[in-house]
Amino acid sequence: MDYSQALQALLSRDPLRMQALTAVHDLHLSDGWIGAGFVRDAVWAHLHGHPYPPMPADVDVVWFDDKQPSDAQDLEFEETLKRRNPTFNWSVKNQARMHQRNGDAPYHSTEHALGFWPETATAVAVRLAGTQGIEIVAPYGLEDLFELRLKPTPRFEHEKYSIFTDRVAEKRWLQRYPLLHIIKHSPKRRNSPLTPNGVDLNIIASVAFVFGRRNAPYQATSRQRRHKPFYRHPL
Repeated sequence: MDYSQALQALLSRDPLRMQALTAVHDLHLSDGWIGAGFVRDAVWAHLHGHPYPPMPADVDVVWFDDKQPSDAQDLEFEETLKRRNPTFNWSVKNQARMHQRNGDAPYHSTEHALGFWPETATAVAVRLAGTQGIEIVAPYGLEDLFELRLKPTPRFEHEKYSIFTDRVAEKRWLQRYPLLHIIKHSPKRRNSPLTPNGVDLNIIASVAFVFGRRNAPYQATSRQRRHKPFYRHPL
């Protein structure tokens, strides 16, 4: 299955998401995209049979300009977007400065920054590309997103792993999208107990503790394609 075409078709049929994409396109941001829950939740809701995927709590607009790394420009863009469509909760972040907040080395582009987001299914962004339709950037591909695999990115497999498990619990992904399955491949955690289908029991225990439950249950091209002490990851 061509997941890039499937994603383009899904988004193009969503009038609210197309409004958001058009608004960001008209800003002419440097390396500008919309990512995180804007894409992730649309796919997961669709795969769970929801005919009208809800808009996320925040519309995460990401761009890259290392010559304007202050948050003042981000706020200005947010205000412009709010005036155009006040029904969306716009969040604009220049990824050229996000490495400081995340405790990482400097990023070199928006795509590079996406590689440091918590989950592979979250590290996907889209934008309008004129007559070419919807362009996709996904440093880890689209397979995990469409095959309902909830998997941490490399930085979140080890030193930031607790942020990944916290997000699973706080966002109630396993409850909202019960077909999801957690994938945890990590040589450093081979002793971690797994269920027969590969779900990390440490995560299930975390979710069960928070919610009182015992049984919480491509390669895209480069173009198409929370250490806790620092901050709570907003995506």
